[in-house]
Amino acid sequence: MNLKLIKGMRLLVATHNPGKAVEIAALLDGNYDVVTMSDQNLPEPDETETTFCGNALLKARHAAEASGLVALADDSGLSVRALDGAPGIFSARWAGPEKDFSHAMAKVEQRLEEIGSDDRAAWFTSALAVAWPQGPAVVVEGLVDGTLTFPPRGDRGFGYDPIFVPQGHDQTFGEMEPAFKDGISHRARAFDLLKDALID
Repeated sequence: MNLKLIKGMRLLVATHNPGKAVEIAALLDGNYDVVTMSDQNLPEPDETETTFCGNALLKARHAAEASGLVALADDSGLSVRALDGAPGIFSARWAGPEKDFSHAMAKVEQRLEEIGSDDRAAWFTSALAVAWPQGPAVVVEGLVDGTLTFPPRGDRGFGYDPIFVPQGHDQTFGEMEPAFKDGISHRARAFDLLKDALID
């Protein structure tokens, strides 16, 4: 079996998050016919694994089997050193059923205040998995270190972007031009590894 992503092929991105789908399509240089779980009316599976890589693989396999398409899934999140790596794989869950990330960001700040820590070190992780229907899968992982800032700054990006300042920069991901963020983010690093593995 040829484990390559062929330009122009239809690729199911296993998400209902439109911001994430747009970012992933851009990172793939617009070379694929990207569709989402919403487009296919497919539910997302319960994320029952204990790592980003495990959850990405679970979502990619589920999407590939349900759709018959090659599927790409991302599992990503924010880890805070002073909170022992939380929210980590529970990053989306901290935003609640309404996916309210202003609530999630406030929760991070509140937890840091509760433990009296002024340690603002944090990192973003992105695990990417590509799965073929009834076939193999490839998983990679990228990270970017940074520090947290409160209150949130910027209205670009999504999720925890407005409170995360990547190392070596003074803007949050929420303030950066999307194209600039796409060049330095955890997801960009994971995509570089994915392209090395699957794209000629």
